[in-house]
Amino acid sequence: MTMMAEIKCAEDRAADDCIHYTDSIAAAVSISGEKPVFCFSASALKYQVSQFLADFPGEVAYAVKANPSDEVVQGAYEAGIRVFDVASTLEMETVTRLCDGSIFHYHNPVKSRAEIATAYHAFGCRRFAADCVEEIEKIALSVGPVAGVELAIRFRLPSGKASVHDFSSKFGVDEFKAAELMQHAIKFGFLQILTFHPGSQCTDLVAWKSHIKAAGRIAKLAGVKLTKLNVGGGFPARYTGSRGQHLRSYFNTIADTVVDVFGDNAPALECEPGRAICAPSFSLLTRVKLVRSASNDVFLNDGIYGGLLEVTQAHGLLPFYRVIRNGKLVETEQKQEYTIFGPTCDPLDVLPNKLNLPVDLQEGDIIEFAGIGAYGMATSTRFNGYGDTQTVFVETAYRG
Repeated sequence: MTMMAEIKCAEDRAADDCIHYTDSIAAAVSISGEKPVFCFSASALKYQVSQFLADFPGEVAYAVKANPSDEVVQGAYEAGIRVFDVASTLEMETVTRLCDGSIFHYHNPVKSRAEIATAYHAFGCRRFAADCVEEIEKIALSVGPVAGVELAIRFRLPSGKASVHDFSSKFGVDEFKAAELMQHAIKFGFLQILTFHPGSQCTDLVAWKSHIKAAGRIAKLAGVKLTKLNVGGGFPARYTGSRGQHLRSYFNTIADTVVDVFGDNAPALECEPGRAICAPSFSLLTRVKLVRSASNDVFLNDGIYGGLLEVTQAHGLLPFYRVIRNGKLVETEQKQEYTIFGPTCDPLDVLPNKLNLPVDLQEGDIIEFAGIGAYGMATSTRFNGYGDTQTVFVETAYRG
């Protein structure tokens, strides 16, 4: 099979018919051209899913927004995921095309009437989220008779510093308002659920404890016996500046806190991980286009308008990285700091952190970024005509 045929095979998502490289270094030897390359490891994805399905004390939904590529959605399904947390009807369409019999949690708290109706009638969605009276009433009017429809009231706590993205700045209500919304939703016959999100890449166990305790207070204030509690996503992946504990630590904390708060009346638990499932399954191969030796500036064939956008969004999300030259790792103690620019003409296209790279870095060298599977593909643009990528399959993914 020719190299272009291998790449085309990967792009067609026909993984079983593709050549699987042993690792990204082997892939880097063979691949040439201008496009950045995502290296996908199905086994890494399957392993992450297996940790959740084996150890989380409840139902696991994959948050499609983190990476909606066919490889990941189908891979999660084949690994055992049957529930998908979606933010749009387009995500539902992707999942439906690839995964028979899937269940949707439409947990975007703001939806148009047309989106609600399409989700309900075309995709069989029976779970919606809301954080205001207007949205609750909109859902009720859009779906008609609501027998069997679950409504997840999204609440929030004051923002903490344990996560890199504070979701409470956009969605969720305080405890008192959440109780009011639960009482209001009863009028329409919705099945009552509470949901929260501790924030993306949340490393602090206390965040889950605090939210679960708040859920108990909300249910008591509303006079509702809570049957289900969705503890959101936010489970951390590995980055150079942010490494959480083993996933089992979070799961045990969640389970123990629910028992402490609810006792024998504990609600069924749900979670909706995105980053923690897909981040470790991809690395990104970028190629050095130019090294300005006088200023230690490096220009890559990808940048913040491509697979590296999230690096600029929050402190601590810089992936692990390494340099490959002629199919071998460049291992040297002689390094220096470089400013890393992307390929576009925009001066904003620069990484916020300098990278410590070999002093003899050369044009044509490959800089590989690990754990780029979450949001690296989902947020890529085509600005300035860049952003087109290749995907190849590898047995093992570089994790740093």
